[in-house]
Amino acid sequence: MQKTGTALVLIILGLMVLVFPMLGLVAASVIYGFLILLLGIGLVVAGLWEMGESAGLGIVELLLGIIAVVLGIACIFNPDLFSWIVGFLAWIIGLLLIIAGIVGVVLKSGGSRWNGVVGIVIGLLFMAFGQFLANPVILGILIGLWLLITGVRMLASKETMSVPEFEKM
Repeated sequence: MQKTGTALVLIILGLMVLVFPMLGLVAASVIYGFLILLLGIGLVVAGLWEMGESAGLGIVELLLGIIAVVLGIACIFNPDLFSWIVGFLAWIIGLLLIIAGIVGVVLKSGGSRWNGVVGIVIGLLFMAFGQFLANPVILGILIGLWLLITGVRMLASKETMSVPEFEKM
């Protein structure tokens, strides 16, 4: 029964997010922003703690922590920034795949130049997909589709949810 209830909640949330795509984006942005904020606070504390032993490492951790705190707060209050970051990361991955593909074509890695060509094509697809992900509405729709599909798959699944071993004790 718990599985059916969870599946129905996911389906309802998925439909709501498909109707109002920014709703899903705002929720994802706040959750990830909060996690980045916690990471930043942890890095700031670790950086201050590390200053006594290694000033260089402490300064690096402190600077990364401050950047993460600012980024986390910005993601919490600006969902468009979260969407831009997701698109930018997809674009960077695509760029790295293209570079690896070019190297594969030039060096004929794996005995075939086709491995490199495939890397270039997939990299171009990643870059194009990154442009779509930078649009907040499209990212919100993808989040809604993910919730809906997960709920439907969970509802259609025949197996029951199992309790992990450590919870049985």
